[in-house]
Amino acid sequence: MTTTGRAALFFGPGKPFELTELPVPDPEPGAMVVRVTRANICGSDLHIWRGDGFLSAMARADGRIVGHEMTGTVHALGAGVTTDWAGQPLAEGDRVAYQYFAPCGRCRSCTRGMTEACNRSFRVLQGRPTDFPHFRGAYADYFYLTPQMAVYKVPDQVTDTMVAGVNCALAQVIMGLERVQMGMGDRVVVQGAGGLGLYATAVARDRGAETVIVIDGVEDRLDLARRMGADHTIDMRQVTTADERVAAVKDLTAGWGADVVCELVGRPDAISEGLRMVGLGGRYLEIGTFYPGTSLELDPGFLVMANVRVEAVAAYDARSLQRALGFLKRHVDDLPLEQVVVDYPLEQINQAFADQDAGKVTRASLIMTA
Repeated sequence: MTTTGRAALFFGPGKPFELTELPVPDPEPGAMVVRVTRANICGSDLHIWRGDGFLSAMARADGRIVGHEMTGTVHALGAGVTTDWAGQPLAEGDRVAYQYFAPCGRCRSCTRGMTEACNRSFRVLQGRPTDFPHFRGAYADYFYLTPQMAVYKVPDQVTDTMVAGVNCALAQVIMGLERVQMGMGDRVVVQGAGGLGLYATAVARDRGAETVIVIDGVEDRLDLARRMGADHTIDMRQVTTADERVAAVKDLTAGWGADVVCELVGRPDAISEGLRMVGLGGRYLEIGTFYPGTSLELDPGFLVMANVRVEAVAAYDARSLQRALGFLKRHVDDLPLEQVVVDYPLEQINQAFADQDAGKVTRASLIMTA
């Protein structure tokens, strides 16, 4: 049995990641150790890397393992673990997708059916890398799953490249579009064609959207958005002002505006712009700007008079993760799901972050094992 594994430690904004070796833990009863095969760089990881908002406080003098969007295989099962959360038998070597956070199941949010709003979910990611269970983040060879983390076997036809984004971007988009009740016949605007935006485009189409409009400023992303199901794209290099982009959305929606607008960029100024794209009685979905410490201009009278509903969604529930796997299984052959990420070995993690921050790749994916 392997006794140590690599981990990329984060020491703070502007500082390079450093690789180290940590002991591989034995799983406690009900827990599991996963051998990570690949981990993506989510937009939220970029915010941590840059130190946006309050996120610079996440740095530790002794380093911490960050990252959360990942997939892997079962390395070791704790006592009592014989199946995944759908009842399918689990064994060492099985490919799995899993939550990276652990809802407690007992707090006010959890007992009201909103495990995605559990105030204890992310405690499992805290702690020194020198303390058990050591592997608390994605940018490492292993990850420790507690009994509270939902885990599902990956369908055979779904590749690791496709499934790596399921436990963050795809599951959260599914949760968000469910919360705003996006359905058949809706006109949807997606702000941003990064990983979240591309998945939102595909899921909106899958849910029966009448029109999907995607806004971004990178041609490769806009092209991939069209292949994911976008009917129209707005290129920010050509439509350069907020007023022009709002007008373009109105033109594409018969002057009405969108039924659902999704902020998946991660900048507060996008919210002020996006709210103006919402039509009467529409809904605004906020996911991208997840970190406290920012502000925006807001006209509350517009929200009231237009009967606009705003929903902000962090994380997701176990059902959304399971549905995300079902979505991938259905669309293996008709969506460019393999092309959302660009591969880098773990040793090139610093270059991967720099490239994604510069917009050279839609989503970098770190490869841990062959």
